[in-house]
Amino acid sequence: MNEVVIVSPQELHNLIQNKLEKAGLKSEHADEVARHLVFADSCGIHSHGAVRVDYYAERIAKRGVTIDPEMYFEKTGPCTGIFHGDNGIGQYVANEALKYAMEMAKENGVAIVGISKLSHSGTMAYYMEKVAANNLIGLSVCQSDPMVVPFGGREPYYGTNPIGFGAPASEGRAIVFDMATSVQAWGKILDARSKNMEIPDTWAVDRKGVPTTNPHDVGALLPIAGPKGYGLMMIVDILSGVMLGLPFGGHVSSMYDKLDKGRDLGHTFIIIDPSRFMNLNEFKENITRTKDELHNIPAAEGFKQVYYPGEVSQLTYEKYQKEGIPIEKGIYEYLISDIVHYNKFGGQSAFASKK
Repeated sequence: MNEVVIVSPQELHNLIQNKLEKAGLKSEHADEVARHLVFADSCGIHSHGAVRVDYYAERIAKRGVTIDPEMYFEKTGPCTGIFHGDNGIGQYVANEALKYAMEMAKENGVAIVGISKLSHSGTMAYYMEKVAANNLIGLSVCQSDPMVVPFGGREPYYGTNPIGFGAPASEGRAIVFDMATSVQAWGKILDARSKNMEIPDTWAVDRKGVPTTNPHDVGALLPIAGPKGYGLMMIVDILSGVMLGLPFGGHVSSMYDKLDKGRDLGHTFIIIDPSRFMNLNEFKENITRTKDELHNIPAAEGFKQVYYPGEVSQLTYEKYQKEGIPIEKGIYEYLISDIVHYNKFGGQSAFASKK
C-alpha cells in the first residue's frame, strides 16, 4: 500500500478550497466542494474525497464547469420543482437545490425536486445527513455516465447511479445510507489505482467482458446482485434523467471526455416530513429502537457485531475527525504543490484511460 499522510480536517479543507480557487472556482463554491470532499474522506469514502480534486481542477480550468452559473428554482407544483443548475459545480448546485426541497417538504409534507444540468455531485450521504438533521426523511438519486454492463450484456449502458437515504433518530447519529447500484462505485477503482492495489474479481470486467483484478484494466463495472442491481440502475436513470428531459442511459456525457463542455447531469431529491404520518418524536424513537435491535442481533462467525446500514462510515467519521484523515501521499503532495492540475484526464474514456 502507498504511504499516507495524516491531515487534519481543517487543513484538508483549506488545501482543497485553495486548489479549486486556483483553478478558477468562486470562493463560496470552492468552500462547499471542500466541505463535501472532507466529509467523504472523513467517512472513509476516499473514492469521493481528495482523490477527485485533480479531475475537478482540470475540468474547472478548462471551463467544463460554469464558473458563475445562472441558477434558479422553477416551482412546477405544490410539492414539485426543478432547480436549474447551469452546469455549475455539482456539490454547490445540489446543496442549493436541497434547501428548496427541504423547505417545500416542511411546508407541504413531501417534495420532489429534480436538478437539471450540474456536474458530478459527489457522495449522497452528505446531503442525506443534512436532511436527517432537519427531522426529514430523504431519498437522493443521480445518474452517471455509462460504466456498467446490463445484466447479460458485454457493453456498458447505465452508470453507477447511486442511491442515498437518510432518516432522523432520537439519540446519536441518524441512519444515513449511500450506495452505488454497481458492485462498487467507480471512485473505488480510482482509489485502488492510487494505492496500487488489486480489486476483487467481482467488481468489474475488462474490455472483453472477462472479470479482472487489475484496476487499470477495467472496461466496465458490474451491477449489484445481477438483474436486481440492473433494475435499480434503470429506476435511478428514469428519476434523474428521463424525467427531467436530460440525456439518459448510454447518452449521458462522459466524465473525462470533453472537459471544456458541461455535463448536463441530473439529480433528484425526494424529501418526506415524517410528522405528517405520525408523531415525530415517536418516529425518531422507533429509528433509534431499530438501531438498538440490530445491534443486539448475535453476530455471525467472523463478525464483531451487526451494524446498521451506514454506521461504519459514521464511526470512521468520528475517528478521523478526532485523529486526522489519512490521505495518499501523492494526493497530499499535489494538494500542497503550486500545480493546479496535471492535465491528464481530458480525452480519456469513462474509465480514465486513453481511447
